[in-house]
Amino acid sequence: MSQSAAITQSTSTWNNKQCAVVLTYDDAIDVDLDNAIPALDSLKLRGTFYLIGSSPVVGRRLPEWRQAARRGHELGNHALMHPCDGSLPDRGFVTPDNDLSKYTLSRAVSEVLTMNTLLTAIDGKTARTFAYPCGDLQIGGVKFYDQLKNDFVAARGVTSILQTAAQVDLTNIDSYMINGQSGEYLIDLVKKAQQSRTVLVILFHGVGGGHSLNVDLKAHRQLLRYLKANEKDIWVAPMVEVAEKIKASQQGEAAKKPRG
Repeated sequence: MSQSAAITQSTSTWNNKQCAVVLTYDDAIDVDLDNAIPALDSLKLRGTFYLIGSSPVVGRRLPEWRQAARRGHELGNHALMHPCDGSLPDRGFVTPDNDLSKYTLSRAVSEVLTMNTLLTAIDGKTARTFAYPCGDLQIGGVKFYDQLKNDFVAARGVTSILQTAAQVDLTNIDSYMINGQSGEYLIDLVKKAQQSRTVLVILFHGVGGGHSLNVDLKAHRQLLRYLKANEKDIWVAPMVEVAEKIKASQQGEAAKKPRG
């Protein structure tokens, strides 16, 4: 497919708008409920919140997560224990109990599926997306998500690239992780997505504090206001909805190809 054809296909995939923007928030922390969700709700925007089952904020504030889901936010799967590969550089924060490199494949898969059961108990939904803890894809050189493809619409990774619908890998959707960048930087990312007719996935942790990776409230608010002011040109939706559109688009294009 030519680049121009891919761009045309993407525009139709993004609900006939210039681009898609997905706002994702990781780790199930208090500021999700205290800062991020109220800011989104105030402008009638919806995001995806990747919950860790073992986070005390899940159990302690269960009714609030349920309300967020009712208002259209996606509760995504960020695994039961958030295991990360402790054998990689700069992974001193990984504890022996949550070291993905010491997991068996079956343990990793079963914990993710258990988390799906917990999320369904909260929001009653079965279609959702997964986010790789720490962006780690493999155990002993094997991609554990290969055994989970039928249980999710898609999975989010951590590589920072803008892609058309045709270019997206639904097993590892790219995202831009934010830590301290300005509102202007965030808005510029959106403008680049508009110009290139691509999908932009933004990965937040802390919003106004609450995490070592953080975006300040002003920058977050500036981004949301820009998205709202330009909603005729920008499709803002949870990851599961955008991924479902991409999947349908890719399947449609595949069906058009001659078989031989």
